[in-house]
Amino acid sequence: MVTLGEGTSAGSVISGKYPADRFLMALLRACADAVLLGAGTLRATPGHLWTPAHVFPQHAEGFAGLRRSLGRNPEPRLVVITARGEIDASHVAIQHGALIFTTRRGAEACRPLVPASCEVVVTGEGGREGEEVDLTAMIHELRNRKLGVLLTEGGPHLIGELIDRGLLDEAFLTVSPVVAGRADERRLGMVEGVELLPKRGVWSRLLSARRHGDYLFLRYGLRA
Repeated sequence: MVTLGEGTSAGSVISGKYPADRFLMALLRACADAVLLGAGTLRATPGHLWTPAHVFPQHAEGFAGLRRSLGRNPEPRLVVITARGEIDASHVAIQHGALIFTTRRGAEACRPLVPASCEVVVTGEGGREGEEVDLTAMIHELRNRKLGVLLTEGGPHLIGELIDRGLLDEAFLTVSPVVAGRADERRLGMVEGVELLPKRGVWSRLLSARRHGDYLFLRYGLRA
């Protein structure tokens, strides 16, 4: 999932809150051990919980049953990634509980603020421009915690970092029948912060395609 910029929840803006799109998002969450996102996405989506029931409450019982059949915990674990520790500690999702992956400097900034329901994990040094959370180490740590099926709903910078490091296995893309344009306002693209084409192409394989009304739901494999 990518955003139109902080302060805007792009999923509902682009999809028009189309029920089939919301159902698919809930289904993906229902199958995941954890949901990953950046601190910018957290700030841009106040009041949101990254659970199946939050995005599609009418089938909450069915999603709960699916999680039980898959041997999952009742809800996916929320994982928030922030290099500088800039976390909105009052956000309902943070109050609900989250794993926060950050740098040493970021941990110093956010540990005194977040509630006891959260755990702060250091996977980067921080302190100097350009230092980031070590995403490879983060995924290794999540797997050690038996959180192996990861769904990223992070913004374009997080998506870019995952692609750049070869850590994104699959991409689910909704093609919405809406026309968007740009003039003076700068909006983010699907991938930010990493140069790909024309020098470097990340090619993918179409694994499945579904149509519902005027919407297309595409699943791509990014691994060789």
